[in-house]
Amino acid sequence: MCFLWQRLRQTFVSAWRHLLVPAALLLCCQNAAQAAQISNLRIGQGIGSVRIVFDADSTFNYKVFLLTEPKRLVVDTQNITVNPKIEKIQEPNSFVTQTRLGSAGVGGTRIVFDLQKPVVIKKVFMLPPQSNFSWRFVIDMEVASEREFEAKVGNDNAFSSDSYMASSSSRPKANSSSQAARSPSKTKKIIVLDPGHGGVDPGAIGVSGVYEKNITLAMARELKAELEKRSRYKVYLTRNRDIFIPLRDRVKIARRYDADLFLSIHADSARNRKATGLSVYTLSEKASDKEAAALAEKENKADIVAGLNFAEHSKEVSDILLNLAQRETLNRSSEFATFMVQEMRKSTHTLDNTHRFAGFAVLKAPDVPSVLMELGYLSNRNEERQLQQKSYRKKLAVSAARAIDKYFENMNHASVF
Repeated sequence: MCFLWQRLRQTFVSAWRHLLVPAALLLCCQNAAQAAQISNLRIGQGIGSVRIVFDADSTFNYKVFLLTEPKRLVVDTQNITVNPKIEKIQEPNSFVTQTRLGSAGVGGTRIVFDLQKPVVIKKVFMLPPQSNFSWRFVIDMEVASEREFEAKVGNDNAFSSDSYMASSSSRPKANSSSQAARSPSKTKKIIVLDPGHGGVDPGAIGVSGVYEKNITLAMARELKAELEKRSRYKVYLTRNRDIFIPLRDRVKIARRYDADLFLSIHADSARNRKATGLSVYTLSEKASDKEAAALAEKENKADIVAGLNFAEHSKEVSDILLNLAQRETLNRSSEFATFMVQEMRKSTHTLDNTHRFAGFAVLKAPDVPSVLMELGYLSNRNEERQLQQKSYRKKLAVSAARAIDKYFENMNHASVF
């Protein structure tokens, strides 16, 4: 009886093994097929900058930081696999020489980029699926000095997702306050306001002799105060006193602050004293009308005022405009301009065809959405009087701030590449 029972038990176990092993293999195959993966890598180079884009099946945890000796960009990932083929992807660029894969703690993957030159990390963010794209993880870097690079090396300067946890006790954890400061969801939006003209360049002169440079500075200060009532913005001015700043330097200031939005503020003038109305401009190498083209030419000549002539090089401009990242910037600029027009119409008279296009030098930052606002005509006695009134500037500031709120609330990320 005992012998019979043992034979039956062995037969039963053997049968279950034959059933369970194929089932387990099938389950493993299914899990492997369904596992989230970084499937592709793209490297795009701009002027003094590089953008690295990972295509992935889903969002994932990450930590991004720089190491030295030799210079490296390190991307530690969790809860996702990495296709080994990205090691072989080497698009022509002057930043990255080699891509390598390794381990990052338990179950994590480390992606290492060997760098040819010193850089600093400017932005790290995740883009959700849109159009024909799945998830995209983006890293933006800029050329830097050796000193700037060394100051940003190490784990303490890491950019990481909120849910990233160090899997290896041998690696020091990033400072929590540093993590919070760099988390995209917790970082305040940075806005740079650019009061037009200044110093030896007065800009337009009104019918009573008021200078455009004084009106624009007063308006910028009013808008800055209105925006800072909100807790989600950090606002800077390109100038907060009566000084001359070359146009291209204003763009550099916006990029130095890593601005999310750049708004240049001006006031217009015309031979026709009856001309009135606010208008909004975004970048175009082909102006939307002759008036816009003439205005852009007049404003861009401000660089010559102090003996500085920053004449535009058409090839350089073409390179910027053809850059695919710039397309996204232009799209966002137009989106913001749309909100500006909608809100400003509620508080003041606007020109017909309010959103216009011109080749303003201050709108040419390749990675900062930029808009130029003409407050009205100082050559019109009524508008000049209004623009000198704090209550009127306050009304304009409230409308402009509402447009900025709408822009960030409705911001729709366009394709990266």
